[in-house]
Order: sequence, then C-alpha cells, then structure tokens
Amino acid sequence: MSELPTVVMYTDGACKGNPGPGGYGIILKYNDHLKELSGGYRCTTNNRMELMAVIKGLEELKKPCLINLYSDSQYIIKAMTLGWAKNWQKNHWLLQSKKPAKNIDLWQKILSLAQKHHINWFWLKGHGDNPDNKRCDQLAVLASNEDNLPEDEGFKQSCPL
Repeated sequence: MSELPTVVMYTDGACKGNPGPGGYGIILKYNDHLKELSGGYRCTTNNRMELMAVIKGLEELKKPCLINLYSDSQYIIKAMTLGWAKNWQKNHWLLQSKKPAKNIDLWQKILSLAQKHHINWFWLKGHGDNPDNKRCDQLAVLASNEDNLPEDEGFKQSCPL
C-alpha cells in the first residue's frame, strides 16, 4: 500500500457581528503547491465560518490524504481531538446537558469528510505569529466584506441590518 500524500491545511473563519456577514479562508499546501480558498455568507456566525473553512478545505482533496490541519478554533480542535463531535452524533446530536448541539449540519459534513482521510488536528493561537494563519484570517475577512454574499442555508437566525 502506498503512502498517503501529505497535505498541510490552515483554516480560519471571521464574522462581522455574531451573527453577521461572515467569511472563511483556507490555505492548502502539498509539496511545492499552494492553494488559497475563501468564501462568505451574508448572515452567519464565527463558529459556522470556522467549520465551513474545514469543510471547504476537505472538499478540495480528491483522494485520501494525511492532513496536518491547523485551526485557531478550540471549538473545532477540541470537538475532533477529544471526541466531542462523535459523541454528539452518537447521542443524536444532544450535548451532555441534553440540549441540542449547534451547527449539526456542518458537523455532519466534517465527520463524513474526515472519514476519508487521516487528520492530525492542531490548535494555534489566533492572530499570533503564524503567517499562514494570518493569511487565512485576511482571506476570511475579505470574503466577509464581499457584496451580494449568498445565504447560509443552515443558519436560521436573523442578522442585524
């Protein structure tokens, strides 16, 4: 069996207001190749944009990979490394408090996409010294400022004007 290709992925999300217009930014690195991705929604949350960055990055990969994924979202990193997301799924998307988990639609996508790969999840300090994290933040903020952003179909709350 051949070795899996190794991809380094940086992800970030941004939101002006929470909820408000939001965006995500992604950097994918494979050997000497670098790809930047971004997008946004007119009314969403920061956590949804953090999750969407992971989803969009994973969706770009056409075959199983070994991924070193870096995020400044403890929400994502802890949910994946400590098994929270799988437990929410196993418990019909209920938290230990018996309240429903948030962002179920996005967690379902992440768990499904993650099954295809071997992912090492790493937390890094947001707005720190990592140039790739800073660039992802720039991409996310730029995307959140775009005109005519689409609706976040999974977000059912209204946003302030």
